[in-house]
Amino acid sequence: MTGDRVRGLVDTNIVILRRSIPAASLPLEIAISAITLAELSAGVHLARGDDGVARSERAARVALLQQVESEFSPIQFDARAARMFGRMCAAVASIGRTPRRRATDLMIAATAAVEGLPLFTANPTDFAGLEDLVEVVPVPRP
Repeated sequence: MTGDRVRGLVDTNIVILRRSIPAASLPLEIAISAITLAELSAGVHLARGDDGVARSERAARVALLQQVESEFSPIQFDARAARMFGRMCAAVASIGRTPRRRATDLMIAATAAVEGLPLFTANPTDFAGLEDLVEVVPVPRP
C-alpha cells in the first residue's frame, strides 16, 4: 500500500491506534503535526470522572501523550499552514460541510499539504472535499 510513500503525516487517530495497525499500512517515516499533540493533550483533560475506570483511562492518555512527545518532533502549524487552512475551510464549505466542526482535522490536513506529505487517516471521510489540496491515504481500522 505505501511502497512509494516513504514519509507521511499521520492523523491523530493513527497515533492512537498505531500499535494495532499493520506497518505495511503506514509510511516508513511517520511525521505528526503539533495539532496532534494539542488533541492528545486535550484528551487527557477531557477524561472525566474519578472512579477507577476514569483514572485508568486518564493514565493511559497521559502515557500515550508522553510517549508521542518523546518519540516525535512535531511539524509546527505555521503561517503557510494557516493560509492553507483557510483554503481548506472554503473547500469543505463548498461541499456543504461545516469547517468549524472539523477545525483540528483541517489544521492537520493543512500541515500535510504545505509540507507536501500524504495524510494517513483511519477517518478519510473527515477530509472529504480536500482531494485537490492534499493526498489522503485511508488506513483500515484494526
